[in-house]
Amino acid sequence: MNSVFPNPIPQIEEISICWVLAIHHTFHFFFPTFMSQPTLIAAICVLTLSHVVQATTFTIVNKCDYVVWPGILSNAGVPTLATTGFTLQRGETKTITAPTSWGGRFWGRTHCSQDSDGNFSCLTGDCGSGKLECSGNGAAPPATLAEFTLDGAGGLDFFDVSLVDGYNIPMLVVPQGGKGQNCSSTGCVEDLNGLCPSELRIMSSNGRGGIACKSACEAFRQPQYCCSGAYATPDTCKPSYYSQVFKGACPRAYSYAYDDKTCTFTCANAADYSITFCPSPNTSQKSSQEATTPGQNTETTTTAMPTSPLVDNTIMYEGFLDESEASPFRVTTYIFGIITVAIWWWCQIF
Repeated sequence: MNSVFPNPIPQIEEISICWVLAIHHTFHFFFPTFMSQPTLIAAICVLTLSHVVQATTFTIVNKCDYVVWPGILSNAGVPTLATTGFTLQRGETKTITAPTSWGGRFWGRTHCSQDSDGNFSCLTGDCGSGKLECSGNGAAPPATLAEFTLDGAGGLDFFDVSLVDGYNIPMLVVPQGGKGQNCSSTGCVEDLNGLCPSELRIMSSNGRGGIACKSACEAFRQPQYCCSGAYATPDTCKPSYYSQVFKGACPRAYSYAYDDKTCTFTCANAADYSITFCPSPNTSQKSSQEATTPGQNTETTTTAMPTSPLVDNTIMYEGFLDESEASPFRVTTYIFGIITVAIWWWCQIF
């Protein structure tokens, strides 16, 4: 994600507890007999528990006809998720929970194997840890990235799909719940490995096809492509022929560092998200990587994903035409917490 978002607003849990304390002191002033310390503690516990369930759920889906090894990198200063890398077999789904205000990125590793010494590595998206888990390491370019900042400025989730570091696998991000005109799906569902200019293409080991597509910055290391030096501003760093190849195929994804900021999407009201590899039935990658599959993926279930209609020679982004609604479970839980606290106080008074 190339734009810098302001610091998040105070957490909703902190605001709610402040209201509990303020109301408690008010009631204690007028009704000192009833507002005991245990009452305050119970009220805070109920309200806090009502927010615990507001953690964001990411559902990772593999619709490719080959194995994908997703990697996860948390931003600096935020908690690390329960896993930083795992195996996702064809047709498998894995659910991962992220805490409030988490930020980071997801990507898919391909053509992975484990050598006789137990060292794990991938031809694309490798994180260099030597293991299935990335453990704080990011993806080596080229790699398609899904980037998130949860509960950011204004309480919004910010997310995008970026090709700034190149491309290796089709990816679609779909918000589940959430609200807002800009709360819609994004991604790059075209097989850019087939469209990739030869000077950017990374070939498979057998030379039979492309397995990834470098960015022009990665391929040529020149400031006009990397938006560095004299080209370090939006006014001086313009789209190149190569970034326009990416943009033409995937108009809703970032194609270079100063791409149109409308490539960043936002959702209010605590959305969940699905991240699908190879979402279109027409996207595939040459599956020459039927290599050893190290590690086992637990907590997985097979999920059939509906085929999306095509529009303008690409996939229609699910939910693009509909305004998402807030997650009913989360809203209901929050309201339940408020009502429970109110009833508790009312019973104490009367």
